[in-house]
Amino acid sequence: MKGNKKSPWAWIPSLYLAEGLPYVAVMTISVIMYKRMGISNTDIALYTSWLYLPWVIKPFWSPFVDLLKTKRWWIVTMQLLIGAGLAGIAFTIPLPFFFQATLAFFWLLAFSSATHDIAADGFYMLGLDTNQQAMYVGIRSTFYRVATITGQGLLIILAGFLESTSGSEPIKINIEASPRFTQSALYIPQMNNIVAQEGDIHFVLDRETVQLSTQGLNKDSLKVFLNKVSALNEQNGFVIKEAEKEADSDGWWKTNISQPFGKWIKDSFGEKRYVDKTDHAGNVAVVAVHLSAPPERGKEMVLNTSMSNGDKSIAMIQGERLAFNENNWNKPAYMVFQVDEKLATDSTVEYKGLSGNIPFAWSITFFVLAGLFIFFSFYHRAALPRPASDKPSANVTARSVMREFSSTFVSFFKKPQAAAAIFFMLTYRFSEAQLIKLINPFLLDSKDVGGLGLTTGAVGLVYGTIGIIGLTVGGIIGGLVAAKGGLKKWLWPMALSMLLTSATFLYLSFSQTDSLLLINICVCAEQFGYGFGFTAYMLYLMYYSDGEQKTAHYAICTGFMALGMMLPGMFAGWLQEQLGYNNFFIWVMICSIIPIIAVALLKIDPDYGKAKKEKEFNK
Repeated sequence: MKGNKKSPWAWIPSLYLAEGLPYVAVMTISVIMYKRMGISNTDIALYTSWLYLPWVIKPFWSPFVDLLKTKRWWIVTMQLLIGAGLAGIAFTIPLPFFFQATLAFFWLLAFSSATHDIAADGFYMLGLDTNQQAMYVGIRSTFYRVATITGQGLLIILAGFLESTSGSEPIKINIEASPRFTQSALYIPQMNNIVAQEGDIHFVLDRETVQLSTQGLNKDSLKVFLNKVSALNEQNGFVIKEAEKEADSDGWWKTNISQPFGKWIKDSFGEKRYVDKTDHAGNVAVVAVHLSAPPERGKEMVLNTSMSNGDKSIAMIQGERLAFNENNWNKPAYMVFQVDEKLATDSTVEYKGLSGNIPFAWSITFFVLAGLFIFFSFYHRAALPRPASDKPSANVTARSVMREFSSTFVSFFKKPQAAAAIFFMLTYRFSEAQLIKLINPFLLDSKDVGGLGLTTGAVGLVYGTIGIIGLTVGGIIGGLVAAKGGLKKWLWPMALSMLLTSATFLYLSFSQTDSLLLINICVCAEQFGYGFGFTAYMLYLMYYSDGEQKTAHYAICTGFMALGMMLPGMFAGWLQEQLGYNNFFIWVMICSIIPIIAVALLKIDPDYGKAKKEKEFNK
């Protein structure tokens, strides 16, 4: 086994970093990029949701990865193809038809990434013995999560930095709110007779400091006023008018199933929460902005405004993205800021408007990713071991491929305990799949509707930092203990750890505590339990896949895993709206019974995953 002497540390971290980054690029970075490029939410949700399809159906071509070439060849080749797809996205972002062109490359990226996943997971099982697989499963999960953090964090930060440094000088709007300020009537500032100015093009504000009274407004009057401001921005072409919705016609399913069933759930089990209603809303202020000179013909300058620092109780409710061109540069566009109706003390906030070259910023970001994957391809060409078992099937023909393709699926379902295994794959994350969809909404929602009312920044700290730490530590410890004692010994502790820690959110929903420390502890505990318990799930997928066609069988297992996450998550949001947060988290705990039944049905070799010395001692 000469080829296996290379340390797993030389290739496992980089391999799973390379596995996670394309998935994040397709599913998360694409959404943010399209949003910054002005694509509507409807189109973003529709077209990027379809990009998940290759990961769902990848078991259908996984046998070909087993039959043709080596896993090592597939990994190196797919990383090169992923790099080419990322470069294609970077090249087509500046084009007028960028949406269609980049979507085509995202499809290439998605299929290449799903194929890479098949080969990488198969190679992991070929390059390591069962004890090493158990030992390093936490490491591979950790670096997959590092890829997630890199994609959702560092790359987005890079794009944002490039946006902020590639355009005109940023604008700053300082808003001061106080009950001492005089309540002003609702008005729209006027900016007439705007003429072109000499020098570099920049944005001009009607005022840079706004004094806003904390006294409330009548909701009906405010609604009429905001509609008027919105109409002006749409009329002058600063914002894209949303397509008029088609007449709402309830289909058979909604009329006969969804609505009556949802009403029965809400009436029978829904949370009864009483909130004092008021006719008042928070006060607003309008700021006008225009360009100092017309931009080049056919070009537009986009002003993206967001909070820079200060109190999040003063929010921007209109004008986050305003597009200026040669026709509307000398007309005022309007931004609307609103103070929280509950705010009763002095407060300040600063908003910053950037007009960077957004296509340029995202092109550079994707070029960086492309270069990284070209590096991965050449690095793994040298760093990956050459296990003797990693070899293509001999005498491959079209007929033999189809025959093997069929036999792969047949052999998967003929394995011992196939029914129990599939039930386990589909249901082990049944409660967690529902919980994970509602964690962020629960943390963000106001206390009036049962949430914790945290700010976006606080959620980033709680779930994106402390939660990730708990998840990572749980995964690493899970891998270490499984490598020592084996899967069978740790299956129950891991399963219960994953399921019972969900009770932390049940506690938070009933207490609605204001203590950020306590919230952090609860989220960290739940995420630790999830990371620790998920180790057992991944090990069982490897255990069930073990055999002659382990790569293809593992891909089928991950297909069931994706289905087990997708189906419960689809109805989780609807169910929470019927039940309320308190009763929804009770429901999640009740759902834990199903994974417990699934675990009880499994039969596992006691020696699987154990260290060799411990196996010999037991014998």
